[in-house]
Amino acid sequence: MSPFRQSIGTFALVLPLTLFLGVFFIWPLLTVLEQAVSDPVVSQNLPRTTAAISAWNRNSESSDEMQIALVEDLKSIDDDQNLGEVVRRLNSAQPGFRTLMRKTVAAVEGSAEPTKLGEVDSRWNDPSFWRAIAEATYPYTDRNLLAAVDLQHDASGAIVAMPAGESANQAILLRTFTVAAVVTVATCLIGLPYAMLIAASSGWRRQLLLVAVLLPLWTSLLVRTAAWYILLQDKGLINSFLMSLGLFSDPLPLLFNRTGVIIAMTHVLLPFMVLPIYSVLIAIPRNLMPAAASLGARPIRAFLQILLPLTLRGIASGGLLVFMAALGYYITPALIGGPKDQMISSVIAFYATGSANWGMAGALGIVLLAATIVFYGVYGRLSTKTAGA
Repeated sequence: MSPFRQSIGTFALVLPLTLFLGVFFIWPLLTVLEQAVSDPVVSQNLPRTTAAISAWNRNSESSDEMQIALVEDLKSIDDDQNLGEVVRRLNSAQPGFRTLMRKTVAAVEGSAEPTKLGEVDSRWNDPSFWRAIAEATYPYTDRNLLAAVDLQHDASGAIVAMPAGESANQAILLRTFTVAAVVTVATCLIGLPYAMLIAASSGWRRQLLLVAVLLPLWTSLLVRTAAWYILLQDKGLINSFLMSLGLFSDPLPLLFNRTGVIIAMTHVLLPFMVLPIYSVLIAIPRNLMPAAASLGARPIRAFLQILLPLTLRGIASGGLLVFMAALGYYITPALIGGPKDQMISSVIAFYATGSANWGMAGALGIVLLAATIVFYGVYGRLSTKTAGA
């Protein structure tokens, strides 16, 4: 077979995967990125104002040309939905625009002569409102990306932190990473001994243990979360069992808090830790531990110096899978956790469906994706060093 025909055959083999990744991953990702940095609402609906305000220095009072252009643009908007999008965009940059624009639109409608906006409302004499319009006229902006990490531009254009209380995205991101890290550690502490037990078993016992860890994967995530909602209640199975043993006189608070979220997420993500570790353990010769014992090594020392280093690749792979999956969890924290336990996915869902702010939803998604890529890069570097060693 000629090299050309071999190349055609190779290309035909990878073409379905390439198309799948392009249509279902790369294209949506680029769309989200565009939504995060795209901001054409004001420039499209206020074209005269965009042209007039481009020469403004952003510190002095507004010129007559700017005010006349804004009046003409407001008169030319005949779609209430477009006007609402403009008002929502400006109000997000400068609070008070909603009432100001409603009052201004009512004043300029039906007016033959251009209206002096300062006479309609004194806020039009404040440069900060015009500065918000000027910043919103750019078709692309980094406002959403900065706001995703609680940053913003000040009057001079420098990047500064948002005032305390205006946004909590940094705190929610930190909470998301903290919960994901705790769940990763919990799944490792439970999954490593369980994977060792599976690898040490054989026959039907091994099959039974594998079925037990794979069973959660065959059940809907919503069903599993709802089951934990029932189990963790004050009168649920766990508290009833502990109180029947006399260990506690009052039920433990396991629902609508961080403890319940970690318990439920650990159970759901445990297979993603057990299976990579098990795949590494079954490749390790079984005579290593008996050989270490015959040379005088105690079980703990043999485990720490022989078995554990050989298992690190499986632990790293499982930890990466669990951590990345935990970063994007939405259903479990929403049902099991309280208001202070919601993760960044809940905020993204609010911006996407609650307030229809796709720009902020896309920006938060990009921040989360960037953090995930960084962690994956760190894992790739560590795994390369481990393989080289």
